[in-house]
Formats: sequence, structure tokens, C-alpha cells
Amino acid sequence: MASDDIIQHHRHHDPSVGLVPVPHGPETGDEHGHYPGHYPISPGGEKITDDQERAIFSYLTHPDDCYTKDGTYWADLPFSQRFSFVRKAQAEETMNELREFGRMVKKDPLSPLSQYFRNAVLPGAGLGLEGYVLFSIGNIEPLFAATWPSCWGHDRTECSSNWIASVTYLEVIGIMVGQIAVGIIGDWIGRRWGLIQDASIMFIGLLMLTASWGLTLQGWVICYAFSLFFYGFGVGGEYPITATSSMENAVGAGKLSTREDRLHRGRKVTMAFLMQGWGQFVNQALLILLLLILHHGDGNPPYGTTTVQWIFRLSFAIPAVGTLWLVYYRVYKMPHASRQLAAAKKKSNVTGYDMQSLKMTCTFFGGRLLATAGGWFCNDVFFYGNKLFQSQFIRVISPDSDSVLTIWIWNLVNVVVSLAGYYLASMLIDNKFYGRKMMQQVGFFMCFIMFVIPAFKFEYYTSPAGIKAFQAMYFLSSFFNQFGPNSVTFLVAGEVFPTPIRASAHGFSACIGKAGALLASVLYNYIDTQTKFYVVPWFGLAGMLLTWLYLPDTTGLDLKEQERRWTYIRAGRADDYHGIAIHPAHLSLWERLTGVGKQYDPELDRKQKIEDMREEWTEKERMRREREINPHRDNLEIEEDEFNDDVHHYFRKTTDGCKLFPDSDPRSSPSEGEREKGAATPPGGSSTDPNS
Repeated sequence: MASDDIIQHHRHHDPSVGLVPVPHGPETGDEHGHYPGHYPISPGGEKITDDQERAIFSYLTHPDDCYTKDGTYWADLPFSQRFSFVRKAQAEETMNELREFGRMVKKDPLSPLSQYFRNAVLPGAGLGLEGYVLFSIGNIEPLFAATWPSCWGHDRTECSSNWIASVTYLEVIGIMVGQIAVGIIGDWIGRRWGLIQDASIMFIGLLMLTASWGLTLQGWVICYAFSLFFYGFGVGGEYPITATSSMENAVGAGKLSTREDRLHRGRKVTMAFLMQGWGQFVNQALLILLLLILHHGDGNPPYGTTTVQWIFRLSFAIPAVGTLWLVYYRVYKMPHASRQLAAAKKKSNVTGYDMQSLKMTCTFFGGRLLATAGGWFCNDVFFYGNKLFQSQFIRVISPDSDSVLTIWIWNLVNVVVSLAGYYLASMLIDNKFYGRKMMQQVGFFMCFIMFVIPAFKFEYYTSPAGIKAFQAMYFLSSFFNQFGPNSVTFLVAGEVFPTPIRASAHGFSACIGKAGALLASVLYNYIDTQTKFYVVPWFGLAGMLLTWLYLPDTTGLDLKEQERRWTYIRAGRADDYHGIAIHPAHLSLWERLTGVGKQYDPELDRKQKIEDMREEWTEKERMRREREINPHRDNLEIEEDEFNDDVHHYFRKTTDGCKLFPDSDPRSSPSEGEREKGAATPPGGSSTDPNS
């Protein structure tokens, strides 16, 4: 059965320009879904057979992008059949997307660009702005060193070496504090508040950086360092808040169809994340332009102090304008960013911070925390070491040049290579045969290789005979860092944990990751370039091993199914869950060794799913009845579901009236015909009328 036969989306209105429920993207106008109405059961009183039940619920329990026609999960197939099934499903999805792209171009040639802007640029605007500023310190440090050698150079007669080093330390520490604090705030007060707070802090921090001053050079360095600390707090919060809210949209929450969530969740999150790379690109390109404009078209030293002051202050003032717009955008255009968190808290009857979920996560998902935090730690030794101190590495490639412009041009080339890695990661991160876990392992391993080879033949690779090979390995390490751990860690640190503590777990993992950046910044200030190559590679090897042992592969597994498993864990019934969230393909090696997947049972889970859906349907019917009795109750908001008419008919026919109307005589419960004639529409909004 083709995917279009399962769920048909009708474009019944144009998208609301600029109005997005979460950073994931705008309302598309496709939120209203029509579900199959085959009516395989008759309205009579005969008993519903097991085959009829399977037919009724097949589109919910066995979606065609995950299951064969006979109901076998793709990961349960033999390898050859699995490969064929996955390839066919992905080919169909690719063709559907290409056809949609063709329709968009035919209607409006510029519409793909506007769609990309809505669904990638806007969601990742915060990360783009922080990427611009965060790595500017590494970009402008060579300019500072060339202009004020007595402070930023080797002969620091006017500035303390400790204060110069603290510029990097305070920036990273500010990020770490922000990641932990805003992660907790995001799970406590809500995602929307965290998003607004981060943008506001980053805006004020940019004003501080632009206006930083001192009576002496060291006084200015101190002011500059603490401004970076303040700005870093907002940057740190951007990580857990953007990651969690990006994946908690209406589709991902299971409102209509989780097909989009299963097939494209990774791509959507990483498309927002790769704006960090574009931020780095714009920063470096802008610095080059400012230098050429303000330094009379010449990139060579000496550089005037006034010119350098204008360059670095303008480089911070320009993103301040964009960040101010981001504050406005998040305040007025993202009203529903906390919707899924609120639903999860309501379900668990929690109003503040969910401490019980935090404790249970540490108990049940401790290995995952080790994988996300440890993997991020190992990655940031590579990533921040590469970015914050790339000028030192590039001096090895171009040792005879004193021009800052030469270093910046090489930096720009490195960023372009990194962007290619970002985009390739976005394209393959949802591929079931590559996906998150394999991508991270391969990326770590390639970074290990690209650093360990020159480490033990450093003199050769820095000589004229080997410099081209060294240059290639350095750029390849940048490529595989993005096409690997840097993109994957951002996604999985929120993806593998339940909604109530998702931001906290992501913030904790990111904070431990930044400890790796702090380690790199400390080490790189006290060891020479060759020693850096001796030290760094082993973090790639350690990251690969941590990923292999402790990280589960959630490629193709929708968030709704993970939340369903969490419901059982939260209720103290972890062993009663038998679904695909504990399929061996979606568990880490550590989880499999500890017996987590032994309860997996597809047939038992099918029946269990139906009963879980019955509970959901019954609760909504109760709420609907209460709202009919008292229509003025504002707190009875009934969310849309994905049940078609067959499912509603099945539940009405097989659910005990005492369960549905506990305060009434079941004999007086509305008959099916009376309910169908009533004002209440079925919760799914489904109807045989195609225009409904």
C-alpha cells in the first residue's frame, strides 16, 4: 500500500508567514489530515474478528515505511530483504519529495528558497548568530597579536598571560553554565521562555562586546573576557533549547502522522544546526571584507590600532542587529514552543520540574548519558581545538606569511569544507543503513586517522615534500568532524531521552562536551603544535568506542514510540513494554547485554498498542462529554488525534460504557447513531466528506 493511500494531506490554506509553533519550521498549511476510510466492519452487532482488527489499526500499528505488507518490522527482516525494503521505501520518499519540489518550482521558481529559509534558516538563526560570534575569538586573535604584540603576542609586557588565556576559558565556562542552567529552565518553566531568554542574553552580550573598553590594554582584555562570559551563557542555553524544541513539533509529537518524524527528524534538526557553520562562514568573510575596506585594500601588516578597533567592534555590532530581531521573533512568532512539554507534564501530573523523571532517567538511561556526554566531550577536543586554534595549525601550512589575510583565507576554505560535511550529514543522518550511530563512529575514526598519521611523522608532513598531504588531512578532519560527531551529538543528546528532562539531559551532555573544549584550550596554551597532534587523536578513538558500546541507534524510530515506552517506565511497568523502542536495532550494545530488549514481542505489542490507544480515546471521549455539558470550561482543550472513522467505530463498539461514562447508567449512554448525529465531531476530525 503506498504512503499516499495511508494518509492524505490536503492543502486547504496558505502557510502563516513567519508564525512557527517551534523552531522546527512554520505552519505549512498541511496540518489537517484525512485518514483511510475503508470501513472493514459492519454496523451490526457481530463480533469483530482478529483479521478485521488488524485491518482497522494497520495504518497506526504497521505504517508502510517501517513494516512489510505482512506486518514484519524492517529490522526483523533478513539482511537482503531489509536492504531491499529500506531502499524501496527511501526511493519512494525521494521521488515524492522531488515531485513536490517540481510542483513548487512550477508554481513559483523562488519558492524552494523561501521554504529553505522558513525551515532551516529561521529555526537555526540563533545557532547561526552564536556560531558567528563564538568562533570570532579564534579568527580575530591573529589580528590582535599583529596589532598589540605586547599584549596578545609572545612578548606580553603589557598584559598578563593568564588574562589572555582567560579570554578563552571564560567564554567556555560561560557556555557550560548556560547549558546546565537553561537546560533545567527549559524543562522547568518551558522551552519558549528559554528561547527568549537566550536571545536576550546574546543581544546584551553583543552590546557589551561592541562597547568593551579599558584604560589600559589589560583592562580592555578583562572587560572583553567577561563580556564573552556573559555572551557565552546565552550561547550555552541555545544548545539544549534549540535541539529539544526543534524535534518537539506537532508532527513529531504524533498529532497527525509520525511518518515525517521517522523519516526526516534528523535532517530537520541538523539543517537548523548547520546554520552554525554558516555563521562561521559569514564571520570570516565579513572580517576579510572589513580588513580590505578599512585597511585601504591591503591585507598585509602593519595594522593601525584605530583600524583594528573598527574591525572588531563592527564585527560584533552587525550580529547584534540580527540578534535583536531574533528576540522579537521568538517573543511574537513562536507561541507554542512548550506545547509538547506541557502535554507530558499534564500526563504525569507534574507542574514544576520533574525530579522523578530525572532520577528514573539516570537509572534507566545511564548508559545513554555516558554516550551522549562522553561522545560530546571527545568531539569538542577536536572541534574547539580545530576552530579556536586553527590559526596555529594554518601557520604550519603557510609558515612564511605574516599577513592575517592569508590565515583568514585558509580559515574560510576550512569553513567551506566543514559546510560540505554539515550538508552531507543532513542528507544521510536518517538513512537506516547509515544513520546516527554509524555516522558518529565513522566520523570519530576518520578524525583519529587524520591526526594520528601526521603526529608520528610531523617533520615530514610539515616539510615541502609532505605539506600538501598534511593540508589534505587537516581539511578532511574538518569534513569528517561535521559529517560525524559534531552533527550527531547535537541531535542524539536530546533524541534518546524522554520529554520531561530532554533539555536537562541535552544541557548536561553539552556541558560535559564543553569540558572537552576547556581541556583543549588549557592544553593548547601550554604545549607545542606537534604535541597537540600527539594528544588529540586518542579522543577520536575513545569517542568511537563510547559510541559503539553505549549509544543506541534511533534512526527511523519516532519520538511518539519512545514516549510510549517512557510512559511504561514512569508507571513502574518497564517490563510490560514490548514495542520497537526496545528492538535490538534501536538499543546500544550495553543495553542489549544488560537484557533491555528481552521483552520485545511484536504480536503482544500490537494488542498492547490498541489498548493504549483505547485509553487515549476513552479519555478524550470523557473530556468531550464534559465539554458538551459545560462548554465554558476553558481548560478542556482536546488535542487532535490520528484516529480514522474505523478506529472510532471499533472503540465505540468494544469499549464498556461504564468506562466511558463512569457517572452514568451505561444503558443511558448515547447510542452510536445518536453520537454520530450530535454536534461533536470525532476527535480525529475525520469524515467521509472530502471537504470537511
